[in-house]
Amino acid sequence: MESKLCAACARRFNPRAQTPQQTYCPNPACQRERKRKWMQTKLKRDPDYARNQMEAQQAWCERNPDYWREYRSAHPDYVEQNRQLQGERRARSAGKAVAKIDVSNPTTPVLTPPSGKYEMNPIAVSGVAKIDAWMVELRVISRVPHASGRVAKR
Repeated sequence: MESKLCAACARRFNPRAQTPQQTYCPNPACQRERKRKWMQTKLKRDPDYARNQMEAQQAWCERNPDYWREYRSAHPDYVEQNRQLQGERRARSAGKAVAKIDVSNPTTPVLTPPSGKYEMNPIAVSGVAKIDAWMVELRVISRVPHASGRVAKR
């Protein structure tokens, strides 16, 4: 059988005779990558599988509530590295707009644009958007004139 290039590490390997369509070499790191990609695809395409995975993870978390607290106390190097990385993430997002689930503030008046027709175009934002936040540009197509309070009589 002819050798192939591994889809993960790009090294040549000889596929097993039983699996001629094999695309990953037997290297454990490449097999982990194969499994990771398979799971990623499975989670996107199979809602039952995704739900089962979520329920299994929740059950594990309920059985092991102190796992992360114990892990952090046993691995101070992890804690320090995480602190540094979080500081870098905050620095990168400093000054950028962050959209959250509930961004309305009932104490401030709501500004409504005047009546009319608008064109709404999505724009790319370098900030952080949570859940279903959209950033758009509104362009006026036509406006409805405001009533001035004077009524013309004939």
